[in-house]
Amino acid sequence: MSSFMSVFRYRGEGIIEDTPENIIPFMYLPEHRMHWDKALKSYTLLERIDEDTAICHTVTHSYGMGLISSRDFVDLVRVKRYEGGIVTTNSMSVDYPECPPSPSHIRGHNNPCGYVCSPLPQSPGHSKLVVFIQPDLGGRLPRSLVESALPNNIINLINDTRAGIKAWGR
Repeated sequence: MSSFMSVFRYRGEGIIEDTPENIIPFMYLPEHRMHWDKALKSYTLLERIDEDTAICHTVTHSYGMGLISSRDFVDLVRVKRYEGGIVTTNSMSVDYPECPPSPSHIRGHNNPCGYVCSPLPQSPGHSKLVVFIQPDLGGRLPRSLVESALPNNIINLINDTRAGIKAWGR
């Protein structure tokens, strides 16, 4: 975690048994993500801009027996492929008139964030997944609560991805 102008950045990484070309779509396409990501109440692709770019709407569950309200985010997501089989998602929140804030959730804002998924040459069929996030969760959450919750959320995301890929059984 690091801080710059009150935006906190968080990073986590893990090894996943699959290739980046399978892992990244599994993580951001709604037809996959809603089957494995336990943190999400809903995840919708609002608009497909091109083959590698979309606007997505994410709604989280509330936490702590309702102490932390459900959040929603509207993000522009861009997938990029690089030499060596590296695949990334690059995301940030956008204003999208067709998906205005709802009184049912607190609208959060994702500053530039994403995933970097690289094949592991020393371990074929395995990839290193690195997750970078720097959210503004909105609302009036104490900073200490956010700082304790977000690292666990990243760990859960990586573990849920790993379990979801295994259950998917490609």
